[in-house]
Amino acid sequence: MNFAVIKTGGKQYKVAANDVLKIEKLMAQPGDVVVFDQVLMVGNGDDVTVGAPLVSGASVAGHFVSTDKSRTVIIRKKQRRQHYDRRNGHRQQLSTVRIGEILLGGAKTTLTADEKLKARAAAIAPATDMVAAAPKPAKAAARKAAPEAAPETKSAAPAAEAKPAKKAPAKKAEAVETKPAKKAPAKKAEPKAEAKAAKPKAEKPAADKKPAAKKAAKKSDDK
Repeated sequence: MNFAVIKTGGKQYKVAANDVLKIEKLMAQPGDVVVFDQVLMVGNGDDVTVGAPLVSGASVAGHFVSTDKSRTVIIRKKQRRQHYDRRNGHRQQLSTVRIGEILLGGAKTTLTADEKLKARAAAIAPATDMVAAAPKPAKAAARKAAPEAAPETKSAAPAAEAKPAKKAPAKKAEAVETKPAKKAPAKKAEPKAEAKAAKPKAEKPAADKKPAAKKAAKKSDDK
């Protein structure tokens, strides 16, 4: 029985003719021919050839079937007494390949595109397109309409705020014009100063001086 060990997607697989295996996602269409040129080992019964690291001129050909998601893997992280508990899921995308033949000595594959696989994929494609193009609920449409209306109101608000800003220079001009009028109180202060200056100092009455003369006379008598 012929077998080979191939490497793809960072993993190694032991394959033989007509084997169906799931490998890491490949960029291909259903029915296309896929060739794996990284062959690590080739065997035919007891005759085994090991590459260093690859077997020169060896390759494995097959048909690409489909790409699907694998079962859900649960990822949970927890730290006790820290209120930390996280639970997430992951579904890896895997491609299904059907091995056709194992080639040695640089031979080229004789496989051709599988029309049955292409027809099956074409029949499934319209259904998936209809699901993708299905109308969304009215709630989703309302949510989309709300954000669209919000920018309009925001744009209108700056326009409204811009109008008062244009009137601001006129107010400043009025304030500048009214400043000279505030000098009037200074003029009123001048008459007060003149009134103070005009008032003569009150002279003390002559009667005040008389007692002083009497006191001087009394002092002379005592002597």
